[in-house]
Amino acid sequence: MKPIPALTWGEVTTQEWALARRCAEGDEAACTELVETHQRMVYQLAFNLIGDHHEALDLSQDVFLQVFRTIGAFRGSSALRTWIYRIVVNQARNRQRWWRRRRREAQVSLDEHVRAHGDLPAHGTTLAPDRMYARKEIAERLQAALAGLPFDQRTAIVLREVDGLSYEDIAYSLGVAVGTVKSRLARARLTLRKELRDL
Repeated sequence: MKPIPALTWGEVTTQEWALARRCAEGDEAACTELVETHQRMVYQLAFNLIGDHHEALDLSQDVFLQVFRTIGAFRGSSALRTWIYRIVVNQARNRQRWWRRRRREAQVSLDEHVRAHGDLPAHGTTLAPDRMYARKEIAERLQAALAGLPFDQRTAIVLREVDGLSYEDIAYSLGVAVGTVKSRLARARLTLRKELRDL
């Protein structure tokens, strides 16, 4: 069987451009392909920025609505993925402001209720209970430490450390200079080291 050659960056960009054009023209198959390709990334980034499963799902839907409303403006000056990252970040920032205005802190999420009162045991798990608890505790500490960061710092650290974006792609996604990205990352890492030093 003949091996499939790896795509070069130029070919990927050309494919993305063609996909974006087809979406802008209303091609349903192209729109489905775009969603299937990027939905996991969009949800994961939304969840890491907001910290709530249901909010992340809602935000993901809003992101794709915005993508399809504005796909005609995509010019290929960045990767399509990076362009979508920028929409996710803007939507998450808007959602956070909206909740802050409505005093979200006074509400209790289902996740908090489960943490306080317990949940039904999971079936089919192979981890010992003490290891499961330790892993859950570390994840909660990390999520709480991320949530305690200012939004701009949290966004930078998630894009860099979780999603692995370059400084340049983060700068594009946030609409700031590369130096600003580096500064936000340095402050975020310092804060996280202090918060999680006992781990």
